Amino acid sequence: MIIQTSRFGGIEVDESRLLHLPRGILGFPNDRDFALVQTGENSGFYWLQSVARPELAFVVCDPKLFMPDYQVHVREEDLETLGATSLDDIQVFVIVNKVENALTANLQGPLVVCVSNRRGQQLVLSDRRYTTRHPLMRLPERREAVSKTA
Repeated sequence: MIIQTSRFGGIEVDESRLLHLPRGILGFPNDRDFALVQTGENSGFYWLQSVARPELAFVVCDPKLFMPDYQVHVREEDLETLGATSLDDIQVFVIVNKVENALTANLQGPLVVCVSNRRGQQLVLSDRRYTTRHPLMRLPERREAVSKTA
């Protein structure tokens, strides 16, 4: 399937990489179908690209890459809504943002996806240990090219 993106133009996406979020993402309730696009061969980051809107995409990652002890309490009714039989059927992603020279993650609003049917939803956690801007890593500073004039 070819999906149009504002960043990369048209990209081919295998249908096994399509996710359906019946309730959308907070702030984007009408955007329900997304493609999970890997950013690089060995990267833990992905683009969660809207299928319908080329300009709508989020960077996501598995939070366990940065916080091995991160836990999401998924209620029984959420498992049923997703069509999952257990927590082993769930993959968790968090939305990543660039804030100044750092990458941060929204640990209070994880995305949970049932691996078998690729149905997902965003949860809102009340756990005060987690924030919407949890620091993941600092980015290297960019140095501006200095032009020399004679």
